[in-house]
Amino acid sequence: MVMHALEDFLHYLQVERGSSVNTINSYKRDLKKYVQFLQKEGNKQNWDMVTRGDIISFLHKLKDDGRSSATIARTISSIRLYHQFLIREGVAKQDASLHIETPKIERKLPAILSIEDVDNLLNIQVKTPLDIRNKAMLELLYATGLRVSELTSLKVSDLHLTMGFVRCFGKGSKERIVPLGNAAHRAVENYIQQARKHLIKKNNDENFLFLNQHGKPLTRQGFWKILKAIAKNANIKKDITPHTLRHSFATHLLENGADLRAVQEMLGHADISTTQIYTHVTKARLKDMYKTYHPRA
Repeated sequence: MVMHALEDFLHYLQVERGSSVNTINSYKRDLKKYVQFLQKEGNKQNWDMVTRGDIISFLHKLKDDGRSSATIARTISSIRLYHQFLIREGVAKQDASLHIETPKIERKLPAILSIEDVDNLLNIQVKTPLDIRNKAMLELLYATGLRVSELTSLKVSDLHLTMGFVRCFGKGSKERIVPLGNAAHRAVENYIQQARKHLIKKNNDENFLFLNQHGKPLTRQGFWKILKAIAKNANIKKDITPHTLRHSFATHLLENGADLRAVQEMLGHADISTTQIYTHVTKARLKDMYKTYHPRA
């Protein structure tokens, strides 16, 4: 097999498609397993020797290994894009991945918080600069639906408090503008005026918005630990993750009559079908409320 083609493909993802590090690593994991399987099981010397049957055998192996339908579907997507790349680069003449069916994925409804839980979570007593920072971060997440990676990547220059919005860069470095609510506006403004100057230490040229206690940019792992501690103090029993606030943001908007397209734009979803999962959440919650409160349910 032409192994250097994989490195060329990963370079193509980074430079031409602008894929994130996480996306590139995901492709790399999938395709390394695929190439190793072809070399070991099929003894293929070049890509034109690979057949549709070889790919199906590989997918059956993944299933036998206990991989989920979501993992298999993602792997098929990786294989398809890779074969298209090989043909475009002249490494192969035929695409063995054509007509490979993607398994149906049972999409789990995302876990969300009730409005009462959100209120408890955001009810942070601000006594120290770190408390002020934590409240600003959580208020901002719930107000905008940002991913945690987008939150930790925010620069001070991405805030436009006078205009009431924040600019962020999502997957594929796609820029989007998301409005800020009054509560988030106040919390972030308070953080900048009262707390950030105490955290910045000697790093006066630091441009990242949210900093740790050493004056360095806050990491995703650091935020995760902070959120877990705040949820525990708020006595929230649900298993909460940084994405839980994003899910709650979208669901609460739709429950209160927001337009699906507007929610899609604020979340930065490329496909509206991704956003539609939240309409299923609202329907499920309506059913639960009906069963709970209707006297003849």
